[in-house]
Amino acid sequence: MKQVKLKDKEFRLSYPESEIQADIEAVAKKINNDFASSKEIPLFISVLNGSFMFTADLLKRITIDCEVSFIRLASYQGTSSTGVVNEILGLSENVKNRTLIVVEDIVDTGVTLSKLYKELNKLNPKEIRVATLLFKPEAYKGDIKIDYIGRSIPNDFIVGYGLDYDGLGRNLPDIYTVI
Repeated sequence: MKQVKLKDKEFRLSYPESEIQADIEAVAKKINNDFASSKEIPLFISVLNGSFMFTADLLKRITIDCEVSFIRLASYQGTSSTGVVNEILGLSENVKNRTLIVVEDIVDTGVTLSKLYKELNKLNPKEIRVATLLFKPEAYKGDIKIDYIGRSIPNDFIVGYGLDYDGLGRNLPDIYTVI
């Protein structure tokens, strides 16, 4: 599909599944290389809902020993960030003195990431790294280092591959940009 319509908005294809998978492969390779000689078992923390597809495809390519957990945060309404992050589902694992890799579908303003980073730091991890499929450098207002980036993209609203518009479009295998 070159275009999709969700509710009242039209979207054009901008990031085909083949490119998404190639970028995920590159992120996984970097993580595997970074931890290849380590005896650590990092804990991947997937930020739901949007990162579920990225997390699944990324972890299929991770060759080091690791664990995964999920946390659900929300800060979007419609096509824009509300600026307020609501924690919906928390983390149950003990993360003290562990290396955490936060897995995000997209980092745009950095509001969600900053809130999560602050909350995770209270639990005294050894270190926190961040892996994101998509990064919007023009929108980013944070100061947290993004360690693993699949692709930098313009500051446009997108859907597909886990990303939604009012709950729709998460199931699309490609990523689309609003027209």
